[in-house]
Amino acid sequence: MFDGYDSCSEDTSSSSSSEESEEEVSPLPSSLPIIKNNGQVYTYPDGKSGMATCEMCGMVGVRDAFYSKTKRFCSVSCSRSYSSNSKKASILARLQGKPPTKKAKVLQKQPLVAKLAAYAQYQATLQNQAKTKAAVPVEGFSWGNYINSNSFTAAPVTCFKHAPMGTCWGDISEGVRVEVPNTDCSLPTKVFWIAGIVKLAGYNALLRYEGFENDSSLDFWCNVCGSDIHPVGWCATSGKPLVPPRTIQHKYTNWKAFLVKRLTGAKTLPPDFSQKVSESMQYPFKTSMRVEVVDKTHLCRTRVAVVESVVGGRLRLVYEESEDKTDDFWCHMYSPLIHHIGWSRSIGHRFKRSDITKKQDGHFDAPPHLFMKVKEVDAAGEWFKEGMKLEAIDPLNLSAICVATIRKVLADGYLMIGIDGSEAADGSDWFCYHATSPSIFPVGFCEINMIELTPPRGYAKLPFKWFDYLRETDSIAAPVKLFNKEVPNHGFHVGMKLEAVDLMEPRLVCVATVTRIIHRLLRIHFDGWEDEYDQWVDCESPDLYPVGWCQLTGYQLQPPAPQSSRDSQSSSSKQKKKAKSQQYKGHKKMSSLQLKEELLDGEEYGFLQGASDQESNGSAGYYIKQEP
Repeated sequence: MFDGYDSCSEDTSSSSSSEESEEEVSPLPSSLPIIKNNGQVYTYPDGKSGMATCEMCGMVGVRDAFYSKTKRFCSVSCSRSYSSNSKKASILARLQGKPPTKKAKVLQKQPLVAKLAAYAQYQATLQNQAKTKAAVPVEGFSWGNYINSNSFTAAPVTCFKHAPMGTCWGDISEGVRVEVPNTDCSLPTKVFWIAGIVKLAGYNALLRYEGFENDSSLDFWCNVCGSDIHPVGWCATSGKPLVPPRTIQHKYTNWKAFLVKRLTGAKTLPPDFSQKVSESMQYPFKTSMRVEVVDKTHLCRTRVAVVESVVGGRLRLVYEESEDKTDDFWCHMYSPLIHHIGWSRSIGHRFKRSDITKKQDGHFDAPPHLFMKVKEVDAAGEWFKEGMKLEAIDPLNLSAICVATIRKVLADGYLMIGIDGSEAADGSDWFCYHATSPSIFPVGFCEINMIELTPPRGYAKLPFKWFDYLRETDSIAAPVKLFNKEVPNHGFHVGMKLEAVDLMEPRLVCVATVTRIIHRLLRIHFDGWEDEYDQWVDCESPDLYPVGWCQLTGYQLQPPAPQSSRDSQSSSSKQKKKAKSQQYKGHKKMSSLQLKEELLDGEEYGFLQGASDQESNGSAGYYIKQEP
């Protein structure tokens, strides 16, 4: 094993490289090889109390009818447009060396014609800006320095089953030895030395050369799945020299004996590790494949799009009618937002026919088996019905869980959901969720788990109480037993770092942190941005990745804001949150006993009180339990 050892005693310094009609229509072993010895303020116009001015479009109206807690916007579309444009301005400011701020000037203001029209116009604006919007460069950001300087921990690769090596990471942990380029050497050729993993952060490992003992002066970070990391013994079989670092060359006279003694019984990478990495980064989706994907301007329908590129399993989809290929949408190949051609017709989902009457040359339909399968459900017995109430993550504001209604029941377990108080009259903003989706919850979920529930816009009877609302709307709650209660053993903990997609602008993958865990539901915070931009995401979301994923796949990572900016934003956020709490003073949680007495006349309910930041993976306390 140590035949590649070279007792060269030279001094060193070489470095390593590294249009539209609608129709209704083989894993690695569980243990590693053992080395043997051989081998983020509303205004009052004219000082009139109760009135407000939309900060996006300038419309003046009754404050209570305005959207969001702060009543800064007349509609959700204006809120989202302002947020996105402010974010853009902040990114541009950062590029110019200025600290990001959510008070940045909005890039474009326009009159409000209708909620839907405004949202569509907002999306068009995004498309027009696509060519000029600059991405934040990643130069200067180092995951290793970020982790070390703040003593952060990162979510392990095993938490991300959809990511490369997610299902076959094995026992790679601290103490594992590898062969890596020796950068503390002046030889003209590339040489190697053995190093041990001191700390793991996703794909990244902090390595220390063998022989440095407790000396961390030359510790360095690298991606374990990178091309320069090899199992012990690779040098011997590849004819590469093992040369001790210059700094410690004087410590031993017989380095071969030292290595034999230190490495006997130690663990290293499997011999086929690099092959497994390569295989796990082969993706079945290919460019020119046609798929059905959600229409980002009308969430209630799908459109045909073509795969333009595939990066790390993420697809850049260009809507088929886009002649200049700028009208695009990013998502992961396992996203619930994409389906095979014909899916919409098969389940009765709205679909926008393409103006293109036939496939363009080279385009072909993606095979159905490539898409993520949903669990089969039995809708023959008691099932969801139109008009039933529930709680759901707002697809246009992923930081909020809202009062919602089932607007239509489709085939194969799919449901069209509308967010109460903010729906378009024609249902164009309904959103499709599967019955097993982890983004829909039974009435009372937020209460039980101490999450703030967003009431219908304009609903004045606060604090919001489900019993009163169901009675006022003459509605019933969807039965608890119909919801998905499965909680996988995900392995996430509060404070863990990761790389996460900003789902409101899904081409961006950002440095992020898990800040809350409610069983399988994760609260994702984007480092350097205010809390109002946090998003609720499922623990098995294909839009979450281990630290180092961007580097491994060649995708651009959006770094956090500088520390000074985070400090100023933190102070600003605290003031805003205080104002919000004063505005909604009295919006306290009902006790489980109160809710039990109030929910659904004549029904008996028992409650399992859940922790606010549940880190165990059991389902206890997750839902209201309906008694027979």
